[in-house]
Amino acid sequence: METRPRMLQGFRVLDFTHFVAGPTCTRILGELGADVIKIERSGGGDHVRKLGIVRQGMSTYYFQHNHCKRSLALDLSKPGAKELILEMIPKIDVVVENFAPGVIAAMGFGYEALKRINPAIIMVSISVAGQTGPLSSKPGYDYLGSSLGGVLDQIGEPEGAPVVPPMAIGDVSTGVSAAMAVGFALLHRERTGEGQYIDASLLDTYFHTHELAVPVVSLRPGRWSPKRSGQLHPTGSPCGVFAAKDGYVFIVVQQHEINRLWRAMGRPELGQDPRFLTNRDRLKNNLALKQILEEWLATFPDRDSAIAVLDRERVPCAPVLKLEEAMAHPHMRGRKTVRRVKDPALGEFDIPGMPVKFSAWPDRTDVKASRVGEDNEAVLREVLGLSDDRIAALYGEGVLIRAPEPTPEPAH
Repeated sequence: METRPRMLQGFRVLDFTHFVAGPTCTRILGELGADVIKIERSGGGDHVRKLGIVRQGMSTYYFQHNHCKRSLALDLSKPGAKELILEMIPKIDVVVENFAPGVIAAMGFGYEALKRINPAIIMVSISVAGQTGPLSSKPGYDYLGSSLGGVLDQIGEPEGAPVVPPMAIGDVSTGVSAAMAVGFALLHRERTGEGQYIDASLLDTYFHTHELAVPVVSLRPGRWSPKRSGQLHPTGSPCGVFAAKDGYVFIVVQQHEINRLWRAMGRPELGQDPRFLTNRDRLKNNLALKQILEEWLATFPDRDSAIAVLDRERVPCAPVLKLEEAMAHPHMRGRKTVRRVKDPALGEFDIPGMPVKFSAWPDRTDVKASRVGEDNEAVLREVLGLSDDRIAALYGEGVLIRAPEPTPEPAH
């Protein structure tokens, strides 16, 4: 009985990406069943192979962002290496790259060149500021997108400098957006037969996160500008981080929910206090409301006791957890938001799960990350039908690269 392919099974992706944004896109495609072939251009492979915890040629950083892919390692400076990749293009559905604009074309793998070989191909380019416009030539990383997009300026204390988020919010979000775009482009191709070029940028992704301020600034030029507001949200009250005895609680209450908060606090009279009648009133008296809330939180023996009272009245709130607390939470474990994986060198460890759950596609924990060039032979046999003798010759010519087998660590 013939089994029909599910999700992205049967699609083949050529991956020229490195660091986080591009690898996030291709990793999601791989998790959803696509055959992702990652091109590595040196014996050291992707730069992130040296980041995180590194053991016997595998790193936690590389594993997290590049599992569910195969590694094809070539020295593109050698004669025949570029031609080998171009021979693969008719068998490729999607190409993803995140070099600075212009680099992939200079390498000979730009969209126009690939489209001449395979008109149905879909290509994604991910960059800081996009492929067009005055900023398009800028190289860079996540934080430049947040800086240029007016996001970083809004994070921090009112009288202090902007602060740097310690995780790759823009990189990961852009990778997720690019993976979504690939899905739509594949659907478009199924309906029309037409491939296309997708231009994804960190700047565009960051700017898309402004949920309120952009139209207000445009309608009130020179009269209103968002400011850093530290612990408290600039346009909603109460909304922010509030101190409890043994940690912090995030509380966010909309106007239709405010009476729940007064009930939870046992302070119904605050509902009649002219300082707190409307969101605008509360914003004007934000610091006073913060003091009242924190004095109330201080009456509890611990943070969880206060949250239990708020939860009973369905006041939107959450503990501000440390990462290790979040990782240990049974909710996160139960949903595989945190998932346990295994690597021969690294052992068992945790990585983030997929950001969405599919009813017809299971969460995967049996994921694997390849060493540099580990899949050279399999890829070239399957995609190009190369013989063992031809593959051996490519090694002899220095076209193919393979990392040396890791030396086993001595037993303790």
